Amino acid sequence: MTLKIKVYSDFICPFCFLGKGPLDEIVKEKDVEVEWMPFELRRSPQPKIDPWQEPDKLSSWDSYILPTAKKLGIEMRLPRLSPHPYTHLAFEGCQFAKERGKGNEFHHRVFTAFFQEEQNIEDVEVLTNLAGDVGLPMEEFKEALESRQYSEAHQAALQHAYEEARINAVPTFVIGNEVVKGMASKERLAAIIDRELAKV
Repeated sequence: MTLKIKVYSDFICPFCFLGKGPLDEIVKEKDVEVEWMPFELRRSPQPKIDPWQEPDKLSSWDSYILPTAKKLGIEMRLPRLSPHPYTHLAFEGCQFAKERGKGNEFHHRVFTAFFQEEQNIEDVEVLTNLAGDVGLPMEEFKEALESRQYSEAHQAALQHAYEEARINAVPTFVIGNEVVKGMASKERLAAIIDRELAKV
């Protein structure tokens, strides 16, 4: 049987993007199904995250995030968007994509658009083009975002993350009965997955 994995993350979280790399490798090798779950680090009307104005965040990019990306072979840069975008519209787009069987493809495309191409993932036009990149119907997608058709579904998913799953840090991997908070190596994730697969 396929092992289901839930990963709670936010598109503007560099640790989530880094944590995605090892998991993507494992997905190719093991009988697992990953569902990406939304978690907003900053929700409107809270002030947006702006690492360019926060010296401690900038130094963590240089001292940890970029060296780790290099070690993992992940292309990554600190987007020059200042401040960083809110992510609720991107997550509403994920709900649209999930309904059409392309949730993971769209999720991956939004991540790469932000951390590799420095695109503004709060912009409806940008998100619509990304939807087109993964084969989603662009006009229908754009209309869904503009009408906020998936706002309720996204808010329900957030409520689940905050209140039911009690997620307080991202990334968080829920692998069967095990919960892993923060980045984890491919080896660690694989060992947990093998343990949980043995129970299935």
